[in-house]
Amino acid sequence: MITDVIEPAIQDVWVYLTARPLVWLTVTITAYLIGQWLFERAGRRPLVNPVAIAVVLLVALLMVTGTDYQTYFDGAQFVHFLLGPATVALAVPLFQNFAQVRRAALPMVAALAAGSVTAILSAVGIAMLFGVSLETSRSLASKSVTMPIAMGITEQIGGIPSLTAVVVMITGIIGAMVVTPLMDLLRIGDWRARGFAVGVASHGIGTARAFQVNEIAGTFAGIAMALNGIATAIMVPLLISLLD
Repeated sequence: MITDVIEPAIQDVWVYLTARPLVWLTVTITAYLIGQWLFERAGRRPLVNPVAIAVVLLVALLMVTGTDYQTYFDGAQFVHFLLGPATVALAVPLFQNFAQVRRAALPMVAALAAGSVTAILSAVGIAMLFGVSLETSRSLASKSVTMPIAMGITEQIGGIPSLTAVVVMITGIIGAMVVTPLMDLLRIGDWRARGFAVGVASHGIGTARAFQVNEIAGTFAGIAMALNGIATAIMVPLLISLLD
């Protein structure tokens, strides 16, 4: 009898709270702080990625509460807005380390060309190999660039922006998790190379991971993220036009 009274009351309170914009912003920040706490407790191991943990927690909460994505995004969109200023802020370490960046200009151009082409062709090629639709292949082509650019490219070439958003997130998380052990395995110790590689492959999430490890790596990851966004925006429409 008591539960018949309590459960509707709790539901009413939850409906009221979810209508307040700051609730989902608070939930998002809390989920990330939990992930960061676990990351620190695990000795900052790359496989315990705070972004991945936060995503799992948020998805679980949305599923349990039956909350649709649009409702969540309406409340947490301030985080999305901050992506712009955060990206612009990457110019600060670039300015501070400009001498190193200038000396590595030529190797960066070569690495950018190889990385961008590989990211695009591998995604589209594997998709076509498994017989997925052209629309889905278009949605995967820009998986390695930051989400606003990737979704814009996908919309332009006739893909599914929502699918692109998911794939971009997964790509970033995986890249941030494997970059350190992979680079150690390959015995690549140059922080410039390590940072640039993860920036090309894993955009903003990989760049955030690079800054956690080393400032030089983070600087070059930020440069790679920006340059790869431009390169992909040029190359993907050209590639899709050839496939049509």
